[in-house]
Amino acid sequence: MTDEPVLLTDRVDGVLTLTLNRPRRKNAITPELWTALGRALADAGDDPTVRAVVLTGAGGEFSAGADLSPKDDDAPPPHPLGRMRKLNDVALLLHELPKPTVAKVDGVAVGAGWNLALGCDLVVATPRARFSQIFARRGLSLDFGGSWQLPRLVGLQQAKRLALLAEMIDAAEAHRLGLVTWLVEPDGLDAFVTDLGNRLAAGPPVAQAQNKALLNEGTDRTLRDALASEARAQAVNFATEDAPAAFAAFNAKREPEFTGQWAVR
Repeated sequence: MTDEPVLLTDRVDGVLTLTLNRPRRKNAITPELWTALGRALADAGDDPTVRAVVLTGAGGEFSAGADLSPKDDDAPPPHPLGRMRKLNDVALLLHELPKPTVAKVDGVAVGAGWNLALGCDLVVATPRARFSQIFARRGLSLDFGGSWQLPRLVGLQQAKRLALLAEMIDAAEAHRLGLVTWLVEPDGLDAFVTDLGNRLAAGPPVAQAQNKALLNEGTDRTLRDALASEARAQAVNFATEDAPAAFAAFNAKREPEFTGQWAVR
């Protein structure tokens, strides 16, 4: 037994890093870890000083998915629907988080662990990363949003291939399919993600939240709906100090500093 927390948090300036911390189980996610992750994401969403979030795993692995090992105690198992609601709540918190999110993937990312990475806005992986929608091998169906994410990212036919065969694919193929944004060698991973996080955190927070929501919603909407949403979002942007600050910086030939503060008092 260990008293070490199952989720580590590290804050550098505006970038919050959340590290799944069960390395002896390849960061397989227990109910305790789902709860901790949900709380951390909710707190990050409410904290204006958090400008970007990085998700990663300890010990050179991202996550082996939900921990399906037997419990050591004699407590009755939770109802499956209750357990799934907890997973779904975390998936929605991640998807709707009004901050840019980055998955930093080394080692395995399988099952709900892979879908946790896919729930992030951007995915950075090393060439030694491996991925699988392993559910069918366990007699299960997709969860943590996989049935929604995969067809949108790779198309219906490739999504069915990944789900029905439950193959393990390497990082190069995941990158080719559009499931990994960048491939980075292991010795450069930390520096790459640090730079990426800083660049995201330096962006205009209100506009970033609007952009993320527009893109997430746009896959299910008509052009007319999307244009109406864009108009509303742009009106919100002009009610902050960021847009005028960006215009002034452009005219002065300097980089803007974004605060996300409302211009309307």
